[in-house]
Amino acid sequence: MTETPDWRARRWAATHQRIYDGALDLFAEHGFDAVSVGQIARAAGVSVPTFYAHYASKEHLIMQLPTADDIAALFAFHPTGPVAERVRRSMPMWLASWTPEFREAQLVRWRIIAATPSLRTGAATFERITAEMITAALPELSGTALTARDAVVVNAYLSAYTAGLLAWADGNGERKPEELIEEAFDALQGF
Repeated sequence: MTETPDWRARRWAATHQRIYDGALDLFAEHGFDAVSVGQIARAAGVSVPTFYAHYASKEHLIMQLPTADDIAALFAFHPTGPVAERVRRSMPMWLASWTPEFREAQLVRWRIIAATPSLRTGAATFERITAEMITAALPELSGTALTARDAVVVNAYLSAYTAGLLAWADGNGERKPEELIEEAFDALQGF
């Protein structure tokens, strides 16, 4: 009997999540740098090649890039208007839509990023790639071309977003990420 594509997709998604959850538990307990891919694979009950079929590296497991669907969903909150306004209004609304469980998982993830110097520095690389993805997607989503100024605005807001999430993690989640990101966004208003 062969598996249907839906069954394979569900099995793949379950394995993907099991690897991710096991990795976060190990990172939280031992620190990111002290955990090997082999340990993650063992904790998830998979082989090392299976780990690599799901994630390019430990860094890519924790520093995830958005999908095209994620970007479209983000800008569905504010589909028109100036780029700065769309970014500024969409990101906090997206954060406010997080379920309590997702919020807690993100706090664990960002605590690991904040506590690991290489990940903290690497967050800038992922924010730049994300900004490029957003800049590439916005013309299609809005039907208008972006200017060089718009690209700078997207990069600045992504940097402020990352700074807000790092502050949230550094503060152990005592303040809402929406507040911290709004403060970081406010810092951009003077420019």
